[in-house]
Amino acid sequence: MLRLNSLRHWCSVDLTIVTWYYPDFLLPRFTIAPLQRVQNAAARVVARLGPRDHVTPTLKDRHWLPIEQRIVFKLYLLMYQVHTGRAPSYLRSYVTASAEVTSRPRLRSTSSQRYELQHMHLKFGERSFSCAGPRAWNSLPSSLYELMDTSTFKRHLKTFLFQQAYQ
Repeated sequence: MLRLNSLRHWCSVDLTIVTWYYPDFLLPRFTIAPLQRVQNAAARVVARLGPRDHVTPTLKDRHWLPIEQRIVFKLYLLMYQVHTGRAPSYLRSYVTASAEVTSRPRLRSTSSQRYELQHMHLKFGERSFSCAGPRAWNSLPSSLYELMDTSTFKRHLKTFLFQQAYQ
């Protein structure tokens, strides 16, 4: 904390934190916890809080998502790019839209904007994009995945995740 306090003169009050993302999306808590401690320390420096002061009100006031929600935000954004056709082809190849499944042409799911869930045998496989992406996308409210403008989607998505994080 002392080292961070010595850096305060380099920071303005409107400090924005550089986001830390791992390529693996749904990480175990022991991997997310150190990153959350870094974000909490940055919030303490910016808000000039003591070591025993609560950080959550500061994170809320500055509209900072917790690290876990930031990672999920990135996952949703990648799935949004897949959904709108703006993602690279290698990402699109990992997921299958329910409408593209030819074995069930008359089901209601073919007209939905959902994606097929991949069934994995190992917990490690459930963290892959091909499994975590569709599972996350299918959990979104339909009002979010019907948005076609990226900036509007980001804004509504951040509000959605913010409400989930701080309820």
